[in-house]
Amino acid sequence: MIRIKPRAPRGSAGAHRTARLRARTPQGEGPGATASFERPRTRRLRRALALGLPTVWGAVAVTYKLTCPLAQQHSLSARIVTSAVFFAVGTGLVLQVRHALLRELRQLREVAGAAQNVLLRPLPPRVDGLALAAGRLSATHGASVGGDLYEVAATDHGVRLVMGDVRGHGLAAIGTAAAVLGSFREAAHEEPELPLVLRRLERALARHLRERSRAEHPASGAAPPESPLAEEFVTVLLVEIGPDGDVMALNCGHPWPYRLRGGAEPMPGGDPLPPLGPFPLPSELPPAHLGRLLPGDALALYTDGMEDARDNAGRFFPLRSVLSEAARTPPVSPQRVIHTVYGELLRHIGRLTSDDAALLVLRNDRSRVPSQATETGRRARTMS
Repeated sequence: MIRIKPRAPRGSAGAHRTARLRARTPQGEGPGATASFERPRTRRLRRALALGLPTVWGAVAVTYKLTCPLAQQHSLSARIVTSAVFFAVGTGLVLQVRHALLRELRQLREVAGAAQNVLLRPLPPRVDGLALAAGRLSATHGASVGGDLYEVAATDHGVRLVMGDVRGHGLAAIGTAAAVLGSFREAAHEEPELPLVLRRLERALARHLRERSRAEHPASGAAPPESPLAEEFVTVLLVEIGPDGDVMALNCGHPWPYRLRGGAEPMPGGDPLPPLGPFPLPSELPPAHLGRLLPGDALALYTDGMEDARDNAGRFFPLRSVLSEAARTPPVSPQRVIHTVYGELLRHIGRLTSDDAALLVLRNDRSRVPSQATETGRRARTMS
């Protein structure tokens, strides 16, 4: 399932669904408490109807067969009437079961949608002078969240972003993605330096893997895991955008982003670090300077599911050329880039993707960024 969102504000449908879920828990007086007490009675009524209506339909059919004189006759007309009665009863039973299953499916989808939005919550349309849009394509049918993760946070240290990709895809990778995202949402605000944020993510992932190893140990009676812990890893790209537009990054095995300015220009920062998980981070973690994001420039972060997508002939998806075409007309619109890229991606693969694919685009809408000459002079005066 694909979820392409221009990132509505927090009062979105997903937030309303989450609020309804919270309202089921008694919290004193008010609508929330009333809902929590009325819900059991509603469930009992629905269960009674679900069991009672099929029983009524069956009783009608048996009563007709045993008591109706027409049902005892063997003429052609009597058999036609009897067949029509039993056909009506069977149709009623099928429609009743179908209605109950559809109702349960709608409820499950609402709960799953609310839970997935809590994990990979919708981003606001703007953060600290940056316009945002993001999209995700899950390889698991019926799921909008998988192994890809992203988050944006406006902190006292600048706007910080994370884009990551858990090994594997789909529902099996959600637990690892949740551990990394939860750690980032705290560390992005608390840690003054980007390397410290990355080390927090490493520790959170290590704790998560230790807990999984205990839960999946044969002594606990658990079934063999789909993916061994020894093979678990997460690629992570941490980005920090300062007030002056400077872009600093730490990369653990993830693709480098693109700058969108009349086209798509790679922003390489050197050799990336190994992914989180298999090996410990080195003692020194110098962030890479990717350049400056000027007003009107956009930054595109993505997971390798975008570039690795292939069509039926085995050709890779031309992500850079599609980004260039989408960003050719200024000003770059993050929403237009998202819709253009995912539209072309779906046309390219022509089927359900075999890997999760996420894309995050942000545009610098800040009115003034100091020039390089001004910054150089200021630093010289400070040093003197």
